[in-house]
Amino acid sequence: MAQTLLMPKATAIWLVDNTALSFDQIAQFCKLHPLEVKAIADGEAAQGIKGLDPISTGQLSRDEIARAEANPNHKLKLSEPKVRVPESKRRGPRYTPVSKRQDRPNAILWLVRNHPELKDAQISRLVGTTKSTIEQIRERTHWNSANLAPMDPVTLGLCSQIDLDMEVEKASKGRPLPTAAELGATLQSAQETERLSPSYEREEEKEKEKEIDADAVFRKLSSLRSAPKDEDDDQY
Repeated sequence: MAQTLLMPKATAIWLVDNTALSFDQIAQFCKLHPLEVKAIADGEAAQGIKGLDPISTGQLSRDEIARAEANPNHKLKLSEPKVRVPESKRRGPRYTPVSKRQDRPNAILWLVRNHPELKDAQISRLVGTTKSTIEQIRERTHWNSANLAPMDPVTLGLCSQIDLDMEVEKASKGRPLPTAAELGATLQSAQETERLSPSYEREEEKEKEKEIDADAVFRKLSSLRSAPKDEDDDQY
């Protein structure tokens, strides 16, 4: 990754104010025109911009500035960065290892069945396949359709769970809310629930009969308890 100078004009302002470098050296380092650097030195350009110290940002060393001040022909060089920023990868189809390419049809079948909201382009990004293959598997015209078995692409190692969740979330954003028919059974209205069925009424009647029978049992018990007391009284 090519190194680039941060905030060229702000850096040029700092170099003009704090060093004895020539306009050509500053212009070459900051990728500016020498006349623009001269206008900065005269206060005709870059007004209101605060100078940026390239030494504090780690883009230039004091020794490099001293060498350039001693030699007008010396060209300033950016310091090596302490932290390497990885290059951004080119977006394209996901690479699938040769050993796992035979599992792609099974993964496509799993995605088609379990996540029908995914578009062909999203499935292609997840498992690294073509739209024609996805269409063949979806329409059961693939040459090996009879032997295919749906398998989770995450389990197969074709994609990560995070990538799969992100694609599913993207696909679900534009979907309309499910209707009552899609959700299945719905709640009954209050009028329907207030209508008691005959079976429910019979159950209530049985419960009442049970309560009556219980009262009769208690009456019998009380009469049995009082009977021995009466006999004792007669003996005396």
